[in-house]
Amino acid sequence: MGRDREYSEQRLIQAVGQILARDGFGGLGVNAVARAAGVDKVLIYRYFDGLPNLLRAYGEGADFWPTVDEVLGSDIDAVRRLPPEQRVEHVVLALLEALRNRPQTIEILAWEAVADNALTRTLANIREQWGRDVIARVFPDAREHPDDVLALANLMVAGFQYLMIRARKSPAFGGVDLRSEAGWERIRQAIRFACRA
Repeated sequence: MGRDREYSEQRLIQAVGQILARDGFGGLGVNAVARAAGVDKVLIYRYFDGLPNLLRAYGEGADFWPTVDEVLGSDIDAVRRLPPEQRVEHVVLALLEALRNRPQTIEILAWEAVADNALTRTLANIREQWGRDVIARVFPDAREHPDDVLALANLMVAGFQYLMIRARKSPAFGGVDLRSEAGWERIRQAIRFACRA
């Protein structure tokens, strides 16, 4: 029984991601998710108490957003010992790589950029909490550092997310080839330069 439930929960969570990536937030509904998962819609209520909690389960899963440990690596103490600008560089570059490996997430972020509703805010809130967790773990001395350091990190993350979204439809931006590894290396170099400047 437990394995059947776990299997059905995973199918439902995966279906959320598939629907969001393909149809956006307007296509996400109980019937659509159940149909895509191949299960009865009553299981959404039984296992998740409804669509909002199912969406939350998807948003908190590593298939959608990388875990804090994935981005920080195995030696968090070594990252904490770095100067603040190098900590920002480490986190931003690791997040860039993690998101490049999640094309479904990029599709969902593209849909989220043109919608504002309770569903989009659920995923945004999960990412905001993720950011607070990263700051707490990497910047325990955050009060000692100017807000400009963290603002720079936000600006860089927003920038490369936009470029990833743009790369879905356009091969280049500002002369940077968004569909080549050389182009993304230029972006990485720009991040390193900005962090060290």
